[in-house]
Amino acid sequence: MMELQINDPEIVTARELATHANDIKHLQDDMDKLIKDMEEVKKSLSEIQRLLSEAQASKKVWHTIFTVGAGLIGGIIVWALDRVWK
Repeated sequence: MMELQINDPEIVTARELATHANDIKHLQDDMDKLIKDMEEVKKSLSEIQRLLSEAQASKKVWHTIFTVGAGLIGGIIVWALDRVWK
């Protein structure tokens, strides 16, 4: 029966394979975490985009309200001055 030594190619190869398998497991765990984090970032970006769209729509509404309000106030001032100067 053949006795294996620490420096035998079979032992070295088995040790390297075990090390590589362990490294691959750690890399896979890291990749799984990155994928999960990327999904969370995508959800956050989607929420930010939704909020910005709502803000843009709200900005348009306020702009319209202010424009109508300014026109109304201008009309009241012109009407009042017309009444006073007649």
